[in-house]
Amino acid sequence: MKINDNQRIGAVNPYKKTGDAKFMSHAANKKEKAKDQVEISAEAKEMLDAKGIVRTEEQAQRIEELKASVASGTYYVDANKIAEKLIPYLK
Repeated sequence: MKINDNQRIGAVNPYKKTGDAKFMSHAANKKEKAKDQVEISAEAKEMLDAKGIVRTEEQAQRIEELKASVASGTYYVDANKIAEKLIPYLK
């Protein structure tokens, strides 16, 4: 008398298959219901508004000079000045 059929070792359980399908459809419905939200703080809104500040002619000219010197590779950075500005933050 055979109790176990050795031909069914790799057989698929039909009940498990339908259960997985229900689980997957339920998980898909949960994903659709979730929505992303973004909140912009008041500080960030101020920063966005600050972009619209009108610059004077002198400021615009200085910015263009700096851009040109950086682009040409002639912009000089004084390491001592940077270090002096950083020291108060490191103490």
